[in-house]
Amino acid sequence: MATPPPPVTDLAWSPDRARALGDAMVALWGELLERLPELPVNRPFAAGDVAAAVALPVPEEPLEEEALLAHVRELVFEQSLYAGHPGFMAYIVGSGTVPGAAADLLAAGLNPNTGGWRLAPGAVEIELQLTRWLAARIGLPDGAVGQIVTGGAMANFVGLKCARDARLGPAVRETGVRSLPPGTLYASEEAHVVIRRAADMLGLGAAAVRAIPADAEQRMRVDALEAAIAADLAAGALPVAVVATAGTTTTGSIDPLPAVADVAARHGMWLHVDAAYGGAAVLADDLRPLLAGIERADSVAIDPHKWLYTPQSGGCILVRDPGALGRAFHADATYIWLDESVREGIDLAMFGPQFSRGFAAFKVWLSLLAHGSAAYGRRISHDAALARYLAELVEEHPDFEPMGPPRLSICCFRYRPAGWEAGEAALDRLNERLLTALQADGRTYCSNAVIGGRFGLRACITNVRTEAPDVERLLAVAAELGERE
Repeated sequence: MATPPPPVTDLAWSPDRARALGDAMVALWGELLERLPELPVNRPFAAGDVAAAVALPVPEEPLEEEALLAHVRELVFEQSLYAGHPGFMAYIVGSGTVPGAAADLLAAGLNPNTGGWRLAPGAVEIELQLTRWLAARIGLPDGAVGQIVTGGAMANFVGLKCARDARLGPAVRETGVRSLPPGTLYASEEAHVVIRRAADMLGLGAAAVRAIPADAEQRMRVDALEAAIAADLAAGALPVAVVATAGTTTTGSIDPLPAVADVAARHGMWLHVDAAYGGAAVLADDLRPLLAGIERADSVAIDPHKWLYTPQSGGCILVRDPGALGRAFHADATYIWLDESVREGIDLAMFGPQFSRGFAAFKVWLSLLAHGSAAYGRRISHDAALARYLAELVEEHPDFEPMGPPRLSICCFRYRPAGWEAGEAALDRLNERLLTALQADGRTYCSNAVIGGRFGLRACITNVRTEAPDVERLLAVAAELGERE
């Protein structure tokens, strides 16, 4: 008679033990939120020092609880940059929402695999409802579908995978692109580098992306787009898709969406809009008109972890044609067979590159339910108003100059001390040194912009905690440190 092996319960913590650890983590989280405004945004970290502090050897036996929590405290309070700090204005990174963080804890505890509906029925239906709601706010028609992915890189890849397969035909999934005319993509020279990466991953090659010149406002030039398409057609290439950007990374500029959509329609091309940053502007009444034309897209990338503020990571791809995702990603395998008589719902693994999928939609969904869409609209509008306020402060200050008007919630400017006569190249180097000093200082944190070949400073406000005193501090600290450079 077979003898069962004895239980091994080391990893199966009791509810009480789980609750105790959870309570300790929540207490640390609460302390972080309380102390965050007074903590430095950043410290001058050295990789070796950070590794020595947190890269512990994995023990053979478990750490005592006191040592475990000390390790976490070291990470949280000594070895982290704080993207949620009110002074963090460097990159298009959301500050994180409180409901989103709580949702992530429960999502991890529940641990559903949203690749299969039967494995996560409630989670899948929430993700479907979320993406339908986002598609409707963008203006896509009823029936538009989508899914939550890791971020803008994956969202753009999925959208362009649909474009490739729709334009080159379904056989391309089996035979590849070798026997087909060269497929080409078109994007502004201001488009994010992930568009070139997507072309590489799709087998088209990064060189298949035609970098279309931008105008003085960093928007795609439609005349140059038409010329590039005409040249490729004459050379025997097959134009696949136009990628319009709604919120460029450097300045927040928005390509002329209606005109680009007209070009795509005229040539029978797929229109993909990279709205990873700017797409959230549809929730703000005063900003939504800037995105007119986005509703004509075949696919749209939008990142909730950017301007919807939710915790990392969570991007989203939306597709007009409900069948496009399935045609691009469906795959059959004997080990996922299910009797058709009991099949229910949608298996999201058949609509994207991931089979195993976590419940990333939950933090976005719970944040929307907890705050309501109107609160998002007000805050997004406020971020843009803060960027305009910073631009006004720059105009008024004798030692700074704007690098163009603020767009969406980005303000680009540069330090130019009154009476500067050393030339533009030296001014670029001065602003480079100033940026390094600003980021090391700890009181505030911005990034850089290169516009028209000139180096300057860039403040991007996608932070629910940033207010007018914080943008005032950025300029004051920059002026103070600039005098030392």
